[in-house]
Amino acid sequence: MGEVYFYHLTRSPLEGTLPMLLEKARAAGWRVIVRGSDAARLQWLDEKLWLTGDEAFLAHGLAGGEHDAAQPILLTQGTENPNGAACLMAVDGAPVSADEVSALERVCVLFDGNDPGALEAARGQWKALSAAGCAAQYWSQEGGRWEKKAEARPGGDVDRA
Repeated sequence: MGEVYFYHLTRSPLEGTLPMLLEKARAAGWRVIVRGSDAARLQWLDEKLWLTGDEAFLAHGLAGGEHDAAQPILLTQGTENPNGAACLMAVDGAPVSADEVSALERVCVLFDGNDPGALEAARGQWKALSAAGCAAQYWSQEGGRWEKKAEARPGGDVDRA
């Protein structure tokens, strides 16, 4: 059974944090799905990922192409897993199910802590997924670096840092 990590973005924007997390996932040997809720925003992320620099090249593609299954990182609005991803990164309030958390190695939910709507949506996802028995961790960068602030274990126990 996998885990879901919530990343509360307060200092670094999505386009700064996502490449770092994608590099870590790829270093673990995982294929990744980046699920968004808006096609234009995914197109924008696609462009940003191509600009990460040669030393941090992140091969990826937008869903809907003929090579979706071969993409190590696939940006999509869909709930399918055409590239056999072991990791899902949900951005901009994209949905995540408890079944996905169970089936994958890791699920990451990235949300803008300066957006009240995004914050409320992430709280709802935390409650729903932890209530469904998913192991969850909440990470915040409020102090300038990433720190684990809370952890929910299967069975409902929550530890706060």
